[in-house]
Amino acid sequence: MNERVALSVIGAVSAAVVLAVAVLLLGRGPQAGRALNVSALPTLNAVLNTTSAILLAAGFAFIRRRQVTAHLTCMLSAFIVSTLFLISYVVYHYHAGSRPFTGQGWIRPVYFFLLITHLVLAAGVVPLTLTTIYRALSSRFDRHVQIARWTLPIWLYVSVTGVLVYWMLYHLTP
Repeated sequence: MNERVALSVIGAVSAAVVLAVAVLLLGRGPQAGRALNVSALPTLNAVLNTTSAILLAAGFAFIRRRQVTAHLTCMLSAFIVSTLFLISYVVYHYHAGSRPFTGQGWIRPVYFFLLITHLVLAAGVVPLTLTTIYRALSSRFDRHVQIARWTLPIWLYVSVTGVLVYWMLYHLTP
């Protein structure tokens, strides 16, 4: 597959993922009458985001030491964990809708800053991650490194802020 076709597929997949998540978050409420108990999924999502962040940091440490196989293993594992997160996130929001933040005072703008930057960068990290992985797997390492310098910090930020948003939403407020 040439890069133009690959990038077109990546763009289409990214747009579909972002659109599906946007519809879930903005376009509808929870599904009434569904028997699926999804109450454990927010905690699972935080665990998956934490795992992804650890794998990303380890993958970065491995590539700095030129341990390419360990780097590849960590980064592909982070991608799989992040994909599992996305599936769990969609299932949760499909069945439960969104939970409002009830915190008051100075923490409220902090929460919304983290949430908004998290959501915007999460949408952007989808095509970045897919492109970075495509370039590595197609042995375009010069182009892989160029985009990975952007992908890694954004992906790490999204993983860490995902955990922070979870903690603020489910453990900071009553």
